[in-house]
Parts: sequence; structure tokens; C-alpha cells
Amino acid sequence: MNTNPNFTVIGAGHGGKAMAGHLALMGFPVTLYNRTQEHVAAIQARGGIELEPSEGQPHGFGRLARVTSDMGEALAEAEVIMVVVPATAHVDIATAAALYLQDGQIVVLNPGRTCGAIEFAKILCDRDCRADVTLAEAETFLYASRSEGPAQARIFRSKEAVPLAALPATRTEMVLEALKPAFPQFIDGVNVLNTGLNNMGSIFHPALTLLNAGRIEGTHGDFQFYIEGVTPAVARVLEVLDRERVTVASALGIRARTAMEWLQMAYNTTGENLMEAIHNQPGYHGIKAPSTLNHRYIFEDVPMSLVPIASLGQNYGVSVRGMDSIIRMACIIRRTDYWRRGRTLDKLGIERLSVSELTRYVNEGVKVQ
Repeated sequence: MNTNPNFTVIGAGHGGKAMAGHLALMGFPVTLYNRTQEHVAAIQARGGIELEPSEGQPHGFGRLARVTSDMGEALAEAEVIMVVVPATAHVDIATAAALYLQDGQIVVLNPGRTCGAIEFAKILCDRDCRADVTLAEAETFLYASRSEGPAQARIFRSKEAVPLAALPATRTEMVLEALKPAFPQFIDGVNVLNTGLNNMGSIFHPALTLLNAGRIEGTHGDFQFYIEGVTPAVARVLEVLDRERVTVASALGIRARTAMEWLQMAYNTTGENLMEAIHNQPGYHGIKAPSTLNHRYIFEDVPMSLVPIASLGQNYGVSVRGMDSIIRMACIIRRTDYWRRGRTLDKLGIERLSVSELTRYVNEGVKVQ
């Protein structure tokens, strides 16, 4: 792959606009795809995206090579395809892309949440996609960013290191090399089980939202989410969920980072317990709660993060009663069956694999039928 690869960014929301604009500013040929043409009409008319100034972050006008709502056109010349949509849309994107993917293309889920690449691979297989494409997923999204208008976005900060893994892991180095000219921040994430089980949003987002449901509905989110929302009782629930996640990872032979370790790694924040560590993180001060319970912290993080981790636990003999209680509470509050809609192992096509077979699949791409 050349040192100036053609990128296609799929999704024109907060993250997709920021990534497309930044890539264009760096001089890469960029195609932006969004399934709703009206949503990108202003970007198409202007010919690009304006990244608004933010201290220390890229800004300026990024001219795009193409803006389209036609998947075939979007993928025709792409070498690297950056999927920047909610994880709930991964199935739709995989289904639409299956007809047009070509040998040698790289597809990166930004991020995969939990088991995103495995789900994407299953959809491509079900759709009889014969192209030799490389799937990969990031552990988290590279930017904190927001859409600032129909053709504007702003990057507030960029992470210095984001683990990434390919499926199979034998292709991770190749993906990192392809991304390096644009994004040297991506580092080896071992395999997609590691990236998926180090998904910290699965612990922090759903439970914190649900356990503050009354306050969110009563104030429309007018309180500090991580400071006022994380009380001693709420923190104890988060600690239980975190222990379950780490234990599920351990059952699969993975040493996952604890929430405390993650806070220290990401923000150099410590404390005697999880509540203290969260309160000691200056970046959490001032962040308001969601204004509604109809929020991605529930409709994305429950089915695409908590459900697959709990499903792995149930399949491999780990007690996940805490996770199951949060999932069931979400089902009741949102009147939605997230177990049915979520990434369960049978949907992912891996329910019959032993731990060693699953490990071999994510590492080497060999799947026992």
C-alpha cells in the first residue's frame, strides 16, 4: 500500500466528519459516505469540511475528493475504509458493503465496541462476500469531537495511543503500517478479544446512566455525570461490573486492564477506590449527564458492549449476575429486549467454539465449523 492511501470514511456524524476533515487536512484523498444524502448535502456543496479551531488541535478547511450516499462509489477507489458509525449500525454497513468490497482493502471499525470485527466478518460471510479484505477494530475512538454545523466539526482532543487489532491478529502489523502515515497513534491491541474486553464504556456508561435515571429525567441531565452521578453506592456497582469483565477476560486467557488501571493509564489518575479515582480525574469535571435515557450509553453500549461480554461469561462459566441485572434494567426502562437485539455468541457464530478454538480464530483466522 502506498504512503498516501485513499481513505473512505463511512459515517458523517460527530466522529466521521472530524476524521474525514482531519485526513483531508493532512493531504490524503478522502471520500465521505453517508447513507442519507441530505445529511451531507452541505458538505458536498462546499466540497469539504471546516474543522473549527480548538487549542492544540487540527483546524482549517479539509477538501474532500468525493461525498456520496452510494456505497459502490464510496468503496470503488478506497484502500482504507474507516467505519465511524454507532456499533448498532455495523450490521447495516457490512450488509451494504459486502457487494462492493475488493481484495486488499482494509476495513477499520472506529471503535468496534465488543466483538465488532467478529460480527462484521460473520455478516460478510453470510452475504457470500468473497473479497480478501482485512477487518480491524480500534479499542476506542481516536478523537473527542463534535459536529458544529452542517459542514463543520471540532476536535477537542486526540488520544496519544489507541490499541487496534485485526481479525486475524496476524494481519495487525500490516494494518498498523497502512494507517501509520495518517494515524501513528494506533498501537498493537493483541487481538480483537483484547480490544473488545478492554472496552471501558461497557462499565462506565450503561450502569451510571441507569442508576441515575430518576435524576436524568427530573433534571434533563443538568448535573455533573461523573462527579455527582458516581456516589458510593453507584461506584460499588461499577466495581462489581468491572470485576466481572476482568474475570470474563481471564477465562479467555486475557489480562484485561481494570477500570482503576485504565484511569491511571489514560489520565494518570489514582485513588483509594474507583469513586475516588473518578472524582480525581479533572477531565470529568464539568461533563453533564445525558439529557435523556434515549442515549447511546444505553441503546449502543448495552447491546453492543455489555451483552457480548455477558454472553461470553455465560458461555465460558463466569458469573455475570451484575451485568445481567443492568441489561435487564435497561430492557425494562427502554421497553426493548437487548438480549435479543445484542451481540450474543450465537449471532456472532462462535457459540460452539472452545476457548482454545476461539483464541485460534481471533489470532490466526482458523474457525472450526
